[in-house]
Amino acid sequence: MPPLALKIGDIVELKKKHPCGGNRFTVMRTGMDFRIKCETCGTQIWLGRPDLEKSVKKIIPKE
Repeated sequence: MPPLALKIGDIVELKKKHPCGGNRFTVMRTGMDFRIKCETCGTQIWLGRPDLEKSVKKIIPKE
C-alpha cells in the first residue's frame, strides 16, 4: 500500500476528535513524522506516519 500523498498546507479530517471538539487539522510538516495543527484551538501535535495514515478520514487539498 503506497503512503498517503500529503503536502504542507493540506487539511486532514481525522476519525477521532481532538479534546477541544475539532477533527480538522492542517499539515505543517511531512516525512516519517507529521506535525499537524488543530483548526479549532491551534494546538500542534506530532504523529508518526503509520498512526496518521490509520486515523485519516478525508483529505482536503490545499487550494
